Amino acid sequence: MVYEDQSLTYAQLNTQANRLAHHLIERGVGPDDRVAICVERGFAMVVGLLAILKAGGAYVPLDPAYPVERLGV
Repeated sequence: MVYEDQSLTYAQLNTQANRLAHHLIERGVGPDDRVAICVERGFAMVVGLLAILKAGGAYVPLDPAYPVERLGV
């Protein structure tokens, strides 16, 4: 995968997503759990989305351009 001036192999993507998925599972994410993700477009977003799905959850995308009050942070 290539995004702007960065590249990531599918093996690297899978390794990073698996690492994050295991972390999410340890934190209690399971089937049908909703997980909010608020990141700019890029590899972090792809890794995060894939990890959430691998953990069995469903992702809820939040736009980082929204004001903090709207995000509920």
